[in-house]
Amino acid sequence: MADDEKLVSEIHELTARLHDARSSVERRFVGQHAVVEQVLSAILSGGHVLLVGQPGLGKTMLVDTLSTVLGLDSARVQFTPDLMPADILGSEVLDVLPDGSRAFRFIEGPVFTQLLMADEINRASPRTQSALLQAMQEGEVTIGGAHRPLGRPFHVLATQNPIEQEGTYPLPEAQLDRFLLQVDVDYPDRETERAILLATTGVLQGAAHPVFDSAGLIAAQGLIRRMPVGESVLNAILDLVRSARPGAPEAPAWISDTLVWGPGPRAAQALTLVARARAALNGRFAPTLDDVEAMAAPVLRHRMALGFAARARGETIEGVISRLLGDRLAAAA
Repeated sequence: MADDEKLVSEIHELTARLHDARSSVERRFVGQHAVVEQVLSAILSGGHVLLVGQPGLGKTMLVDTLSTVLGLDSARVQFTPDLMPADILGSEVLDVLPDGSRAFRFIEGPVFTQLLMADEINRASPRTQSALLQAMQEGEVTIGGAHRPLGRPFHVLATQNPIEQEGTYPLPEAQLDRFLLQVDVDYPDRETERAILLATTGVLQGAAHPVFDSAGLIAAQGLIRRMPVGESVLNAILDLVRSARPGAPEAPAWISDTLVWGPGPRAAQALTLVARARAALNGRFAPTLDDVEAMAAPVLRHRMALGFAARARGETIEGVISRLLGDRLAAAA
């Protein structure tokens, strides 16, 4: 009982800090409440985020603001077609020492940080994109036969232009799966855009302030993993993820005619974590079915692919997820 009371007290304190952090971010990143909630949930879960949207929607400013609010060292890499893996990871150079001898010296790349912004990641070649795979999965890179740990915590927030724009290279499925969430940043509605104009074109602009530091964020991530998850919520997550796999026993018949591949176990892990994080962000001590429903699309949309016939019928991934949610969560409730 004492342990339960301590956990409740710790979650209550975390919720207050998260409210402060969220307010600080939204003073600069105006009106996009769902985007801020999803990105903070992913970071609290220890994961990486893919931000997808047209240029000029504030994705870069959001990442810069988060580095301030979360108290993390940050670095930014502008991905271009001529970017090489060494430009991200670093490289060894041959130094001539004062005594005339020679020795290799490693120069760290921008990946050696805590919050890495990979700007327009889909403009780089697949070879360069894949340079981030080990870093994102293992928190270290191997260069010259040496394992080199990255900062703790380590998060990648990548921005991506929509694939239909010219000069882009679609990310392979293996790398997409490394991102805990894909957060779509849409155009703001009229009232939100009006608030953006008022907040950003005057003499005084909203400023973010630090709420966490790296040690505090790591502690918060550990606390999120200790939050209890009810059996109904856990079963709803399993039912939802497994029903999106063509050929699975839980999948409805129409899924095989719609999807060519579906989410793996990593999707269920991600949904469990971010449901907990969203619950903490909203002042609850355990996730509910509402949290699962709210986070399902960001978790699943980049882990599923429509078949040719489904695309010809005009179906969308968002529509498939909505249909599955309607079936599975109604059954869970």
